[in-house]
Amino acid sequence: MSTIIASNISDGTTSVPSTYVVNGSAKAWVNFTGTGSVTINDSLNTSSLSDIGTGNYRVYYTTSMSNVNYSITIAGASATAGSAGSGKNIGTYTEYNLVNSAGVSCFTADAAAYEDPTRAFFQVAGDLA
Repeated sequence: MSTIIASNISDGTTSVPSTYVVNGSAKAWVNFTGTGSVTINDSLNTSSLSDIGTGNYRVYYTTSMSNVNYSITIAGASATAGSAGSGKNIGTYTEYNLVNSAGVSCFTADAAAYEDPTRAFFQVAGDLA
């Protein structure tokens, strides 16, 4: 394997320090539909997605993380928008974060029950293996 050493990376118009790319970029992300047939709409470093029950999913990485101490950010859109309980609480069940996958749980706005999101957005920052 070859190694390229550079202090900056440019697309010909904009230049960023190489540390931004190595340390600061999202290492995985996925935009998925959680209702009906669960579908990955677009992704990076995501090999698949499992529906493990109402409002619960597991995102699998193409390339694993180096350890389980990475950071996850999640957002989503409610399947019940416009209703009295519209909105969504979405989070990770971090006790199940592994180097090759992580869990996502989606709840009603009052967190009274699991609920499938119309759309969910998941991204990971950390070190790849």
